[in-house]
Amino acid sequence: MEDIVEDCRGAFNLGITRPLQWRMIQLKNLLRMLDEKSSIFAAALAKDLRKPNQEALCLEVDYLKNDVRGCINNIGDWTQDNYVEKNILTLLDQTLVHYDPLGVVLIMGAWNYPLQLSLAPLAGAISAGNCVIIKPSELAPETAKAIADLIPQYLDPHCFKVVTGGIPETTELLELRFDYIFFTGSSTVGKIVREAANKHLTPVTLELGGKSPVYICDSADVEKTAKRLVWAKLINLGQTCIAPDYVLCSKAMEQKFISKAQELVKEWYGEDPQKSSNLCRIVNRRNFDRLADILKNTKGTVIGGRMDKDDLFIEPTMITGIDAQDSTMQVELFGPIMPFITVKNKEEAVEFINARDKPLSLYVFTNNKDVSALFKEKTSSGSMVINDAIVHLSVDTLPFGGVGPSGMGSYHGKFTFLTFSHQKSVLVRDFSGFGEMLGASRYPPYSDNKIKTLGFLVKNRKIPGFVKWVPYLSCFLAGGAAAVMYKYMANMYNLDMPDWF
Repeated sequence: MEDIVEDCRGAFNLGITRPLQWRMIQLKNLLRMLDEKSSIFAAALAKDLRKPNQEALCLEVDYLKNDVRGCINNIGDWTQDNYVEKNILTLLDQTLVHYDPLGVVLIMGAWNYPLQLSLAPLAGAISAGNCVIIKPSELAPETAKAIADLIPQYLDPHCFKVVTGGIPETTELLELRFDYIFFTGSSTVGKIVREAANKHLTPVTLELGGKSPVYICDSADVEKTAKRLVWAKLINLGQTCIAPDYVLCSKAMEQKFISKAQELVKEWYGEDPQKSSNLCRIVNRRNFDRLADILKNTKGTVIGGRMDKDDLFIEPTMITGIDAQDSTMQVELFGPIMPFITVKNKEEAVEFINARDKPLSLYVFTNNKDVSALFKEKTSSGSMVINDAIVHLSVDTLPFGGVGPSGMGSYHGKFTFLTFSHQKSVLVRDFSGFGEMLGASRYPPYSDNKIKTLGFLVKNRKIPGFVKWVPYLSCFLAGGAAAVMYKYMANMYNLDMPDWF
């Protein structure tokens, strides 16, 4: 394992990853892999999770293609130096942010979207000029094998490596030094990753999860709300980190929503959803047993709840009549179970949400702008969607990440590039007399007048646009005056003038 990491470090130290053209080639090769091998990835996802072909292609393969295309289209702009504001003392200088690659980074994917969550961060890491070790989840072994087999065929094998295996391999990896660790998974494992990273002072991004709440206002369109929420809850059979976890609404809305949701489940998945080819399965028996225990211990009224352990199937389930102490409210559900809690009004919903850990996502369904504004301003969450769910992940100009227990750091689009870059501050000065005159007050012997002068020069103020050009204009005018004076003196003393003058 150490040799694998050191091989990458050697390649990085040689500067292989730094040229923009090299990064572009790797991105195009990654896109070509997704184009040419999409059927292999879809088959692997079907074996691991019984993912329907549409979910495998749209939510994993095509999602990744768009992410890589975004990197290809924008990498030229992202890597440009970013020139920033100056103070009076540095008016003649260059002040800029330069984007350096971090070095050798570790990306640890998750099993629920094993392709997307392993390779989406990779595109940004390539764009930033890093070498990458990819550790797919061992709980999706077919997808992990496909990644391990195909990545060396398309990307530079010295700079990009895939490590497969379980807890022993992951533990050994985490003992090594990386320049950045990007982890997606549970809070429990996230804490282990953070602790391991601390030994080397390695920065981390932790994409975790939590119970993403839903508030449905009485003004919401029931039919559209039901369609969007039921779809968001049941893709991947609820095994999505930003799946709507529980619903807060009035009793009247609860009854209308559940009635419509039952109609949709029958329409979309048939009389027997277990026979539908459009529903995934629970990833393994351990997670099945966890969900079964939650359903067994709930004190609410269960609508649905039929289970088949041999098939790892749990039918779409809604639970009513619960409170905050119910078994369904103690952990992130990560399955096709949706509990409902009755609240009197929007203020009570806000209070309920704020009394718990900050969620990864928050969903509000309403036709009332005041309700939207209340949740936007009075709650804290990694992201917020009004009148839909999950679809915000398709917008790569929005950062995605948690806050507090739901995670730290963010990515998607340019934000992934920034995550894997060091933003190096650069100040470029010259030896001009004017600049030296401006900064002369810093030199000893010190005095009260010099203190005042320096305080004036470095004071944080908004400099009007025209003032920024004063030094340059002054130099131009001084140069013009010198030329005029030279010509005058030449005429006076009959000096030869150059032809170009």
